[in-house]
Amino acid sequence: MRILGLSSFRHNGSAALLEDGNMVAAIEDAKLARADTRALPEAAIKFCLAKAGVSWYGLDVVAVAARPMRAWARRSWGAMRTSPFSPIAGAFCEANELGDLSRDLGNLRLLRHKNGSSACRFLNFEHHLCHAASAFYSSPFDRALILTMDENGDGQTGMLAIGEGTEIRALKTIPFPHSLAWVYSQVTGLLGFVPRKEEHKTQWLSLEGEPVFKEIFLRLLRNPRSQMPRLNPSFLQYGVTGSLTLSGELCRQACLPEDGADLNEDLRRALASSVQEACTEIVVDLLRHYCKQQGVDRICLGGGLFQNVLLVSELEKQFGIDHVFVPTAPGNSGSAVGAAALVWHQLKHGPRSDAEAYHPYVGPAYTGHDVKDVLDNFKSRYSVPTTSERRMETTFQLLQAGRIVGWFHGPAEFGPRSLGNRSLLASPWAPYVKENLNDYIKHREWFRPFAISVPEEDCPRYFEFSRNCRSMNSLAWVRPDADAVPRTFCLPGNRIRLHVVNRRHNPSFWNLLKHFGEHAPAPMLLNTSFNLAGEPMVARPQDAVRSYYCSGIDALIIENFVLSKMAVPKAVPEMHAVS
Repeated sequence: MRILGLSSFRHNGSAALLEDGNMVAAIEDAKLARADTRALPEAAIKFCLAKAGVSWYGLDVVAVAARPMRAWARRSWGAMRTSPFSPIAGAFCEANELGDLSRDLGNLRLLRHKNGSSACRFLNFEHHLCHAASAFYSSPFDRALILTMDENGDGQTGMLAIGEGTEIRALKTIPFPHSLAWVYSQVTGLLGFVPRKEEHKTQWLSLEGEPVFKEIFLRLLRNPRSQMPRLNPSFLQYGVTGSLTLSGELCRQACLPEDGADLNEDLRRALASSVQEACTEIVVDLLRHYCKQQGVDRICLGGGLFQNVLLVSELEKQFGIDHVFVPTAPGNSGSAVGAAALVWHQLKHGPRSDAEAYHPYVGPAYTGHDVKDVLDNFKSRYSVPTTSERRMETTFQLLQAGRIVGWFHGPAEFGPRSLGNRSLLASPWAPYVKENLNDYIKHREWFRPFAISVPEEDCPRYFEFSRNCRSMNSLAWVRPDADAVPRTFCLPGNRIRLHVVNRRHNPSFWNLLKHFGEHAPAPMLLNTSFNLAGEPMVARPQDAVRSYYCSGIDALIIENFVLSKMAVPKAVPEMHAVS
């Protein structure tokens, strides 16, 4: 049975294809279209069908992680209750909601039109139920409490459920607008970042400040009569265009300028730290209460809020490092996998696969001929090592010489992280490596950390870590006696962004790490996403070559081809750990 799952037609649209319960293909539309289209993910659908070798006639079910009519009704009712004395704002809000409903229904009609006369069924599922399915079915747990939280999905901002075997039973939902993720986005905008896009910057900035405004945020977020979050209406307002925003109450209570224009660095850090700590406390209290009530000690997390690795790391600390699970793509894109999984498990009563089957390496892959055509079209000068061992040795020589290397190999990763197939790599012991990556390639803020990739078998020597580090969805703790770990990449609390590399899922990158470790203090490489600033991660060869030529990347290893802006060094001295 072939099931095509689609995310909601908003941000981070994606498609995923399951065949007899196994994930065959999945990709975010933006990685192929090179922009967030916020519409039907046509490029992602086309890829999934092509990889499975089928047309629309080869599909049995198309499942969409959205119910537009219910979403419209819920959001309209929520807006009416929030702004009963603002008729102008209410009218604008209802007009916006009708516009969103019209676009969603139009996308569903377009989807059915593309399907033509195929006999496949079309099904719509609740957005947060799809998040729950993505989290639970890809986890190693047979029974778990499931919590999903995001800004707004089908007029809801979260769901609490119990997963057992192949069944998911909803316990409670969190209605719009009571969203921790929405408040986090509002603070992101107040700090001068882009809301709904740069929340990760708020997250990392929070490590630099003290949570002096935490109690104010708790008054905003906490429900005095329940563990479920509920926004204090005195902190909310509808603008004349119908958009929900924070009122001036937050700034008044915190003694801040209302427009945020005059926030100094200390205030920005304190705000980021405060909203991070407040959200964490509310989630911890909620989970602790319902784990006790339901008699469970395993937790699955889904929804965009749980892309926050600091939050996930704290939950692991509170509930047990192996008791918390986050899927590879917890955000909106992952709901496509959840929609397809719901069809397989709950409607078709299909058995659960081994959790290892839900690995992220299911995106587009390219042959040597594909890559050569692109390179020749770019009129690039390249070399072709005759064996994989020689290619590995060339890559090692570049990395050991302190070069920044683009690594493009195998299928693209599904999800927001770069997990070793579309990565920029560097030696963590190279001089000025952080400055070079930040200033000449990534063009990003100094407080944002880089990840360290390590083979799974070697990780216990240096770190305490969880399964979530395979997808970079949590942090690891550096062992006190791990002298080989470069401390310049450590975070407060002796934590570090860790990418655990599994040999079964990524043998090529695993081999590179092992080979590098033979001549370095440890088998570790700096790993960050392969993309230019503000662009999606590269997926196709032409995207990788363009990024290589338009940035300070020193070399590009793209399948069996090697491009370098300088001569490849023949031999360099071995590296030594520097504390």
